Parts: sequence; C-alpha cells; structure tokens
Amino acid sequence: MARELRVPEALTALPAPVRWLALPVVLTCAVVALVGSWGQADPKVEVPRPSGRAAEYCRSLAAELPAELLGQARRDPSPASPYVAAWGGSPRTVLRCGIDRPEELDGDHAADWSPSVDDVTWWSQKLSDGGFRFVTTMRAAYVEVTVPAGAAKNPFDPAAALSGAVRATVPG
Repeated sequence: MARELRVPEALTALPAPVRWLALPVVLTCAVVALVGSWGQADPKVEVPRPSGRAAEYCRSLAAELPAELLGQARRDPSPASPYVAAWGGSPRTVLRCGIDRPEELDGDHAADWSPSVDDVTWWSQKLSDGGFRFVTTMRAAYVEVTVPAGAAKNPFDPAAALSGAVRATVPG
C-alpha cells in the first residue's frame, strides 16, 4: 500500500522551477539563521559614570588609546563611550576608566600582586573564569583592564602595554 503524496494547491500553481527550488531555499535560510544565532554576543560591559576631573582624565585617556593592542584590533562595545574600550573578539580585553574604587582594595585582596610599569601601579585580581582584572592605584581616576582567560599569552601584557597612555593622561 503506497501512500499518495499530495502537494498543496498553492505549490502546484507555481511554475516547476520555483517548486524545485523552494525546499533548498528554505533549508539554506534555516541553516543561515541557525549559524548566525550560534555566534557569541559580546558580554555586557557596565559603562562607568565618572564626574569632574576624573571624567576629563578618562576622555584624555580615550584619545590616547591604541587602535591595536598586542595584535588585537580595537572593537569597542556598543553604545560607544569615552570610558570603555575593548580589543579582540571573544575573549576580549576591556578597559574601563572612571570606575569606583574597588571594595576589594580594603579586604584580603589588597595585598595581591601589584606590579608597576612606567610608574603606573596595577593591583591585580584573579577572576573565577581564569582571567585577571587589573586596576590602577594611586591615580586621579581608577582605570580597570579586564583580561579574560585566553585573551593574551601573559595576562599582564595588556595592562603593561596601556601603562604609557595611562601615565600620560591620568595623573598620579
């Protein structure tokens, strides 16, 4: 007992070449939609809201930041802000200027490793995902550089590479 294949009347009204292409076009569109949805969206970045002199220093820093950091192109999050910059894809290094003083600087983490480069001291904190967070200390505005695991060969390299721009624009 063979089942009869019934084609909807709407399809039979179409010319044969259109009917033959309908299924491949629908399948191609479905694949494109699925693949497009698999791409990772950039994680949300909280934009700092500095005021007064700190905001001025951060805007000056934004003008000095490089278009490329350790071989990674600058790709700032949307919407654009003079207080946030990012380099690379996924994972990406993110700089935020004008953040509030981290509460961790008052706790057990205050004694964590704090290297200095170009007279800029960076307090470091290992993150739960294996990445690092670096925050300037003893500056007129707090600058944070977050380096997720895998974003750089040495997690301190991005902060070190940005030290000259920080020193030139954010007084200590």
